[in-house]
Amino acid sequence: MKTITTLLFLTLTITAFGQTTDTMKEFDSNFSHTVFFWLKNPDSQADRTAFVTSLKKFLDNSAYAKTKFIGTPPKATRDVVDGSFTYSLILSFDSAEAQKAYQDEAPHKVFIKESEALWEKVIVYDSQGI
Repeated sequence: MKTITTLLFLTLTITAFGQTTDTMKEFDSNFSHTVFFWLKNPDSQADRTAFVTSLKKFLDNSAYAKTKFIGTPPKATRDVVDGSFTYSLILSFDSAEAQKAYQDEAPHKVFIKESEALWEKVIVYDSQGI
């Protein structure tokens, strides 16, 4: 329950304050895809740069993802905040079908091929709007 509450808060914070980059679009509440990545070598600037470069390239070429947010853990002061991950990714989609198509699109597969050696753990939370 603690993780779900944290994810809900993070998602609401992002939608309220958003990112001001060209990749940010209006949040679509139909389907949310939240991914947390733990890099093998989080202190390696070369690994971090390679990961972010590949991730941004993928997102710039995704035909399905609407909201595109890349984050890092804040310096949390509350017990309910899990800041153990290296990067987070929050995407929104028109539908579950659009998210499924995103999983199979070429840019997503290229990102995985380029970056999977960099991470040791990935956790995904998908949610449909109510």
